[in-house]
Parts: sequence; C-alpha cells; structure tokens
Amino acid sequence: MQTVCGMARSVQRLVVRRRPAAPPVPPVRLLAVGRRPLVTDKLGPQRYAGATLDQVDSTTCGSAVLVAIAAWAEPAELERLEGTGRAVAGSGLSAATATSAVGFGARYDVRQLQVHRESTRFWPAALGTSPWGMVAWLRRHAPAAGPYRVRLVDDTSAADLGEAIESVDRALAAGRPVPLLVGTFIPRHYVMAVGAGPAGWRVYEPTSGEVREVPRDAVRAHATRRLLGFDRLHALLLPV
Repeated sequence: MQTVCGMARSVQRLVVRRRPAAPPVPPVRLLAVGRRPLVTDKLGPQRYAGATLDQVDSTTCGSAVLVAIAAWAEPAELERLEGTGRAVAGSGLSAATATSAVGFGARYDVRQLQVHRESTRFWPAALGTSPWGMVAWLRRHAPAAGPYRVRLVDDTSAADLGEAIESVDRALAAGRPVPLLVGTFIPRHYVMAVGAGPAGWRVYEPTSGEVREVPRDAVRAHATRRLLGFDRLHALLLPV
C-alpha cells in the first residue's frame, strides 16, 4: 500500500506528466579540510564533549538532524554548542559550565528546542517539523550547507525508489549528508545518511544517538524498523 507521501509523489508525477531528471549533485565546496563534524560516519554511539548526540524529546528528531548539518557547514554553529567565542553569551548558560560535558549537553538540548521553534513557525509543533520547514530552516540559518530540496518517494514503485536510492548515493559520494523521512503509512521520523559503502548507508538515528549500517536492500524491502524505527521511506532532503 502506498504511504501518504507515496500518494503525493504519484500526484506530483501526474501533474508534471513526466518524471523530471534528478538534478546533479554539486561537488563538495563548502566543507573545508579539517572541519570537525558534530555527527561522524563512525558506526555506534555519537558523542561530543562527553554528551550523547540524541534528540531531546519526541518531536525533535528533525531538529537534531538540522543542528548536525548546521554544525557540519557553519563553524559558528559548533562554536555556539561548544560555548566558545561570542557564542557563550547567547547560549543562556553560565560561563562556569561552558566547557563541561554537562554544559555542552545542556546547550545541545536548548539548541534543538530553539531550532524546533524556528522550523515549525507555520506548522503544528507537536507534529515535529515538515520537510519544507527543514529546507527553509537550512536556507535561513545554515546557508553554508547549500540549498536542499524535498524529494517525495513512492516506495511501492521500484523505479521511483531506485531513483531515490541513487540520488542518496550521489549526494553521499559528493560528501553531502542526506536527511531521510521515514514512517509507517504516515511520516514519523527523521534520520540522516552520512556515509555509504558497497552494501548500504551509514545513517544517524537521533532517538538512539547512534550511526547504524542500513543495507540498501532493507530500504527496498521495507525492512528498516529494527535499524531506524520505521519501515517506509517517505521523503529525502537532497542537496542541489
């Protein structure tokens, strides 16, 4: 059975009357050598300054992904989280905790909640963040990440799902992280592909704060619940 986003994708394709060619993924030009990503492609728990990089509540999976992308692209975002430079004054925390693990974890949680508010201005906050809210937030607050677009997925169509998987592979090959929206019949959860190998992707899962190996065959078979919490792929946020 088609998901909500799968139905929308079918309508989208009918409207345009032909499937548009996937836009080329530009070469990496925004991530300088030596930049320190907040979330890495190393399998297992993601920790920074002693804090686990997991979502702060049930509605901030998208916010955790946005903070990770912003920290990857914008040095000021990582400084804000570390409490260094001018970012300390705006963190809302005392200087005494600025360099401690507790201080980093508190700033990370506060930042997720702030990003959640900013990315749900025209959307019910209790429903999390819409894909279009994610894209708009990146455009406004993390321009160095480059623009992203929403690509809906009909995962009941082998052709459409295959094209979506290829699009993720192209982006990852260019060094660009790709947020993925997964769920049941309805979209429920954001994760982020951060690396790729011969058999699958390395995906950051914010509920656990872990990077997990997700086989492409599991995506095709709607069998990612054990790894990502949900089986169906609804949408991608692709760099353009």
